[in-house]
Amino acid sequence: MNFFNSAYRGTPPWEIGRPQKEFVELARQGEITGSVLDIGCGTGEHALFFAGERHEVWGVDSAPLAIRKAKEKAAGRGLQVHFLVLNALDLSRLNRKFDTATDSGLFHTLSDEDRPVFVDNLAAVQKSGGKYFMLCFSDLEPGGYGPRWITKREIQDNCRDGWSINYIRPATFESRTRAEGHRAWLASITRTV
Repeated sequence: MNFFNSAYRGTPPWEIGRPQKEFVELARQGEITGSVLDIGCGTGEHALFFAGERHEVWGVDSAPLAIRKAKEKAAGRGLQVHFLVLNALDLSRLNRKFDTATDSGLFHTLSDEDRPVFVDNLAAVQKSGGKYFMLCFSDLEPGGYGPRWITKREIQDNCRDGWSINYIRPATFESRTRAEGHRAWLASITRTV
């Protein structure tokens, strides 16, 4: 994870200075409910947005520099968020459950071997009936930029046992490198056990 920490010495392409529009729209539609865990929170724009919407929010990221910047933003905005340095493959160490979990650009960085470990850890912190929202790069995006592309089938295969997929729909992943954004999937997945 040294790559990610060093990326925060500057402004990485995925840091757009505000939450992704897809997550703002989910909140406006009432899809983000109760306590929220923002996984791979970076410098905290999503977590801070959800806190501003009056949710109890925790944000975790494996990059200490990102978490330091997130805490500074929270203090500057007068918002309360529990920010922690924590690898997404160790979520079970939180020893608590959340109503909602969000992931903006984390899943598509995980290796095939790490994905089931992540989903197991996600299950450990997700309440029964709670929702997980994932925004990831789509296989519909032309090649040549960014992390691995994700297919609908990969999402379905990784979220089978103990999960119900509500939808996987085309979306846009905004970045600083392309004005029109990148083709993405937005998935809504409910914990069923």
